Amino acid sequence: MTTVSIRTDGTDLTPIDRCINNWHSVLFGDRAALASLIADDAVFRSPIVYTPQRGKDLVLMYLTGASMTFGGDGTPDVAAAAGAGDAPAPAPTTTDADGKPWDGRFRYVRKVTGTHDAVLEFETTMQGTYVNGVDMIRCDDSGTIVDFTVMIRPLQAVNAVHQAMGATLERMKAQGGG
Repeated sequence: MTTVSIRTDGTDLTPIDRCINNWHSVLFGDRAALASLIADDAVFRSPIVYTPQRGKDLVLMYLTGASMTFGGDGTPDVAAAAGAGDAPAPAPTTTDADGKPWDGRFRYVRKVTGTHDAVLEFETTMQGTYVNGVDMIRCDDSGTIVDFTVMIRPLQAVNAVHQAMGATLERMKAQGGG
């Protein structure tokens, strides 16, 4: 994982800036780096599971599953999680919440940060359903994730995420990764 420590304007990055940069590296391809980004006592709060998931192993399992599931319709991992095999379907052409053209793949659309906390709003499509949500991330001084909460809307999206994440986690368990 490549860690950037200077902003383009020359100022030092905050712990959450480093954390978000590293999280984006994981989310967009470098899944192997996830373990070094999660604190041993980290907590994950799911939009589906009521009980907070505590400890590095559980947080790794859920965030790995999410990184495999939340790419948006048309990505290989999402197609496989939906039972469509390994070949990706063409990315759909759809519109976002503001009616602008968009391919439906995962993207962050808003970021609110402090020194150790961030709220990242995202949108994607899953099984043809528009998903809008937020990742709320807290890190320590070293930029390591200590708390990760996901919230999702609307109800149809919660149901689609539940189904797709369930399939991904089952697939991970069958392959010995969960």
